[in-house]
Amino acid sequence: MKLLSTAGGLAGAALLGLLVIPLVALVASTSPGDLSAAVSSSAFAPALWLSLRTTLLSLAAILILGTPLAWWLASTDTRATRIASILVELPIVVPPAVIGVALLQAFGRRGLFGTSLAFTTTAVVIAQVVVAAPFYVQAAANAFRKVEPDMLVVARTLGATPAGAFFRVALPIARQGLIVGASLAWARALGEFGATLLFAGNMPGETQTMPLAIYAALESDVRVAVAFSLVLAGVGALMLLGLRVAFRGSS
Repeated sequence: MKLLSTAGGLAGAALLGLLVIPLVALVASTSPGDLSAAVSSSAFAPALWLSLRTTLLSLAAILILGTPLAWWLASTDTRATRIASILVELPIVVPPAVIGVALLQAFGRRGLFGTSLAFTTTAVVIAQVVVAAPFYVQAAANAFRKVEPDMLVVARTLGATPAGAFFRVALPIARQGLIVGASLAWARALGEFGATLLFAGNMPGETQTMPLAIYAALESDVRVAVAFSLVLAGVGALMLLGLRVAFRGSS
């Protein structure tokens, strides 16, 4: 038993090292001068602003459309919901490049709907919604499954409308799960690369998000790409810290 525990500890330490060492290397390879040069780069501010703006728009769309879907998946057990659940999870296992090609086939000029959405800022938001929504819907559905139906029945008997029971009973109970799902979805949208590149392109100021700016910088100056990467990692760390603080405040 002790041997098994030791082996498990070593395996866990190896995995933890694999997760942490690249981040340490990223920090160690970036000097203050490199970071200053990257921040003052002409590509930095537009790419960061576009990333923040589009991810907030995509997150709003995910919350508005994904919350009712998650509630339906959690509160109903039918063949339709089981099929819908599989379809929701599909973008998680499908490579982003495939999603980008699929979006082009659906919304490109020669696609199924023949629209002009491809290679626009709107295309960036659509790509982010498609790849990030499953993370929120899954987490939200799991959180809603913790809501006891009897509690909703009691709320209804006390005069609450179905919508009132949902907002006053279900949402508070599922709040932490919803926060986790929203955070995961936002982080996934912020890091989205493949689908955005193929469906929206890499046009500075219009469709070039931070991950795409990193890709472009690798072709000219690796130090700038590393500094851009460090900024994105910092944003992710701040998001995780904010999540921890929010959980402590709600407990």
